[in-house]
Amino acid sequence: MSEQPLLTVTIDNITVQVPAGTSILQAARKIGGDVAPPAMCVYSKLEGSGGKCRTCLVEVSKGSEKDPRPMPKLVASCRTNVMDGMEVKNITSPRVTDARAGVVEFLLINHPLDCPICDQAGECHLQDLSYEHGKEGTRYEFQRRTFKQHDLGPYIQLHMTRCILCYRCVYTADQLTNKREHGILDRGDHSEIATLIEKSLENNFIGNVIDVCPVGALTDKTFRFKNRVWFLKPENAHRECPDCCGKVTLWNRGDEVFRVTARKDEWGEVESLADGSTAWICNTCRFEKKKSSDWVIEGPRKISRHSVISQGHYEGKVGTTVPTEIFSAVHGGRNPKLLMDIHSVSEVNRPEIQLSQIAGPSTGNDFTTGKD
Repeated sequence: MSEQPLLTVTIDNITVQVPAGTSILQAARKIGGDVAPPAMCVYSKLEGSGGKCRTCLVEVSKGSEKDPRPMPKLVASCRTNVMDGMEVKNITSPRVTDARAGVVEFLLINHPLDCPICDQAGECHLQDLSYEHGKEGTRYEFQRRTFKQHDLGPYIQLHMTRCILCYRCVYTADQLTNKREHGILDRGDHSEIATLIEKSLENNFIGNVIDVCPVGALTDKTFRFKNRVWFLKPENAHRECPDCCGKVTLWNRGDEVFRVTARKDEWGEVESLADGSTAWICNTCRFEKKKSSDWVIEGPRKISRHSVISQGHYEGKVGTTVPTEIFSAVHGGRNPKLLMDIHSVSEVNRPEIQLSQIAGPSTGNDFTTGKD
């Protein structure tokens, strides 16, 4: 059997060879860096995804060696396959830059400015997209759309006002679970993610919709309002699980496990295992195993995205080596000062309360002593 021929494509003046059937987006990700267009809806692990958000638009300045004519319009790189000799412009095209800014403006038309209270803040792809490709202001002057609150069960919180209708969660539930109970209701600007008759999403793998959501529309109720991701230390861990691969990322603060997620690659997608399957995790691992003793800790997790999480540089520096210098040696010769016990001084935090262990979102009773 002969090997599959490789096609040559040039993206932003960088040439790469890829197999036939490869999309422009996949070819750009092979190059990496800023050459790869942003993508909010496509997910390589989900069949049928892509073509919804239009953030990955690129300019094809040369169709192929056989037909060198440029494509008249910008094309969605996630749904356009490469051809031999094709030349593509992404960050080098003013047309793409202007069009992408317009797409971002449309995505933000109805999106609320609640990043300060959103659990997705710090790892939100829409935040990164708006910062890198958006504009400083908005021209939208009309009332933003609102939706009726839907209860999806004890584990998943839906904020439909944040949703950008990427369809990732619908494809995930359709392809990972036996019976999909939620989807897109209504049409046009009334479209929303919901269940038809207020059903709970209770399938053992339904928690993966949280990992695939690029914004804060679907969040973990067990982690809700308990901490910020940039204050947590991500660690690789695993356990023997009869339902899934058991390979996860733990988000710790001290010895407390605040949340559990699947392991993600540099594009924000759930990683692939050695056998080629996707490392989806079950609800038991995600929501119920919240103690360090439940897991075998492998070491700090490298966050490859340019998120604020990666600014801590956890890998190789925290929890892996024991410091040998004395305090005065690294503190300019000064001796350590007596640390203040905030529990006895301010009486704001209750020492017996562990925020990661409470059943739901933290309330005022968890922070005060109850004294008048």
